[in-house]
Amino acid sequence: MTIRPLLLPVLTLLLAGTLTSARAAQSYIVVDDETGHILASENPNEKLPIASLTKIATAMVVMDWADSTKSSLAAEVPVPAGAAALGGVNPCGLQPGDQVSLRDLLYAAMMVSDNHAAYTLAYNVGARLPNRQNLAPVDNFTATMNALARSLEMKRTLFLNPHGLDNLETPPHSTAADVARLTRYAYKNPGFNFYVSQPTREISIRGADGAIRGFVLRNTNELLGQDDIDGVKTGRTARAGDCLVLSSERSPATVETNGQKLAIPRRLVAVLLRSPNRFGEGLQLIRQGWAQHDQWSAEGRPVTRRSSI
Repeated sequence: MTIRPLLLPVLTLLLAGTLTSARAAQSYIVVDDETGHILASENPNEKLPIASLTKIATAMVVMDWADSTKSSLAAEVPVPAGAAALGGVNPCGLQPGDQVSLRDLLYAAMMVSDNHAAYTLAYNVGARLPNRQNLAPVDNFTATMNALARSLEMKRTLFLNPHGLDNLETPPHSTAADVARLTRYAYKNPGFNFYVSQPTREISIRGADGAIRGFVLRNTNELLGQDDIDGVKTGRTARAGDCLVLSSERSPATVETNGQKLAIPRRLVAVLLRSPNRFGEGLQLIRQGWAQHDQWSAEGRPVTRRSSI
């Protein structure tokens, strides 16, 4: 069948509408990273548990602290005794007394959602952050996560720990729109992409006896490499269901304004909360998002950075 060029934009919108109506996630949003323009959404402001998507905030508190204090992420820190109390899956086999670099802990937290790694980051960095209220290190770290959320106008977000476990009477929560705000902020840090885009990564763990053991991380994001997807984070608990944040980057677009040619970054951020098929839906959302992004650009997207979310 031949489709006349004039009908292509109409067909694109019809297809996008079909995908939207078929969506099963309880909440989702797709935004342009550069401007915050919303390309698709459903219940984007509904408060829900977000499981390990929490670790995006954990990573940013660590990276912001390292940048502001000129601290090296290569520094090794100990796994604290409190990590053993987390229970559950321990993908890297971290044990109290082990020594791991902050960098490798970030990889473990972001790539395989290691709760023990997130707790270890919070304990060690929380002990070094400003602490006017004299809080315990992990509590101080979590308070800094919430301060970051407030600074980003994540008005419907409450973090209660650095890992996202929600087996509490009142669980931590956020929204798809707030997580998109957080992810857009994360991508302003050039190093963030390194921690979320690797399919595999070998880390080193120094045991209490001084022996070093290697561990190969395999990213839980099954969509890496498809449709220009280069991140970001998976999450799952019984309470939150399956959650997912995706990033997809394409080559910059070149536009001419006031006689000057400008390269405009092109990146989408998609967030799905409580999805019965997060990878299938996520891939559809990215494809729908790019179709709508192309239509929006053809209609004259803004050149300067602004935010709709």
